[in-house]
Amino acid sequence: MASVACVGILVADLVGIPVREYPKPGELVQVDRMELHVGGCASNTALALGKIGVDTAVFGKVGVDPLGDFVIGELQKYHVNTSGIQRDPGAWTASTQVIVLPDGERSFIHYTGANARFTGTDIDLSQIKQNAILHVAGAFLMPAMDGAPTAQLLSNARREGLTTCLDTAWDISGRWLEILEPCLPYIDYFVPSYDEARQIARRDEPEAIADLFLKKGVGTVALKMSHQGCFVKNAETQFQAPAYVVEAIDELGAGDCFAAGFLTGLVHQWDLELTARFANAVGAMCVTALGATTGVRSLEETLQFMNSRPTH
Repeated sequence: MASVACVGILVADLVGIPVREYPKPGELVQVDRMELHVGGCASNTALALGKIGVDTAVFGKVGVDPLGDFVIGELQKYHVNTSGIQRDPGAWTASTQVIVLPDGERSFIHYTGANARFTGTDIDLSQIKQNAILHVAGAFLMPAMDGAPTAQLLSNARREGLTTCLDTAWDISGRWLEILEPCLPYIDYFVPSYDEARQIARRDEPEAIADLFLKKGVGTVALKMSHQGCFVKNAETQFQAPAYVVEAIDELGAGDCFAAGFLTGLVHQWDLELTARFANAVGAMCVTALGATTGVRSLEETLQFMNSRPTH
C-alpha cells in the first residue's frame, strides 16, 4: 500500500545546458552537458517522493518504446509502484527538449505523445483507493482527462476517504478556469505556480487569487512563488513561507519537487507551516542540480538542509 497516488503526465526530458544562443537554420551550437532525465509533472513528483522516502504509486501512460522503458525504470529505481502505468502501442512516450539558459531559466520543445491518450478508463479506482492521498499532476496537459474526467476522479477519491491535491501546468489553449472549474470543489490542497494561478484567477495579488479558489471550494491554496517562497491560505490561516538561498543550476522540476515536499508534509501530518517550509526546501534542493529531480535528497537530509540554510 502506497501513501500517495500520483496521476498525470509522464515525460522523458533531454536537457541541454547552457544554451547561450539559439542556432540559426543550418547551424550548430554546443552545450556543456546533454542528459536524459525523467520529466513530466506526475513522474517528477512521484520520483521526488520516492527519493524522499514516501511510499508512492504513479498512474499514467507511456509508449511501448525505449523512452517509456527509461521512465518506468527510473521510477522503479526509487521504489515507486509503476503498476498503474499503461503502455500504449499506438503512441510514443511524451518527450521534451529542455533548453536551459545560462541563468537557469528554461525553454521547452514538447511532444505530448501518449499523455494525449490518457483517459479515466486507464485508471483503476481500486488501486487508487489503496492510498491515503490522490495527487493530480499536470492539469491542462491531458486533453482526454482535463475538466470533467479529472473532477470525477477527484470526487471518487474523496468519496473513498482520500485527501486530494492538484497541480497545474501551463494551459496553451488559454481556457484556464473553464477547464479547471469543475475540479475545484473536490480539491483539498491546490498547489499551482503563481504565474499559472494568476492566469486561472485573472487576479494579481496572491491573497485575491487564493480567495477566488477558496470561494470555489478548494480547501487550502499553496501558491509557488519562486524566489519569494510560497503563499498559503485557507479558511483558518494565511502566511508566506520564505524561499531558501541556493545557487540555481537548473530550475527544471522545481514546482513538481515543491509538490512532493508538500505531499510529504501531508503524509506525516505536519502542521501547515512546516509542510510549506519543507516544500520550499525540496524545491530549493531541486534547482541545485541538472535535471528535474537530481537534487532531491532523503527526508533526513532535507531536514538538515532546512536547519543549515538561510532564507530570503
